[in-house]
Amino acid sequence: MSPLKLPSTLLHEQANACLAAWLAQLPEAPPAEVVLDASALTQFDSSALAVLLGLRRALSAKGSGLRIEGMTRRLRELALLYGVLDLLPSA
Repeated sequence: MSPLKLPSTLLHEQANACLAAWLAQLPEAPPAEVVLDASALTQFDSSALAVLLGLRRALSAKGSGLRIEGMTRRLRELALLYGVLDLLPSA
């Protein structure tokens, strides 16, 4: 499975569609770890965290994990502020 990619913009208006698109791409039995490339994300709000946590939850239910690559400093800071950084493992 190729890495999933965050768009450059992920605001409240795009959150549900983004998560739904990723969930539709997941195979019935995903690999042990799914990689998500967050390097393109430049404009976002807390909805981006909700999307990442929703993907993590869906993968966990299928026995898989999530690893985020290219997490920007701003995204890390937001995750830390909301107390969810430990739930979003990054490379």
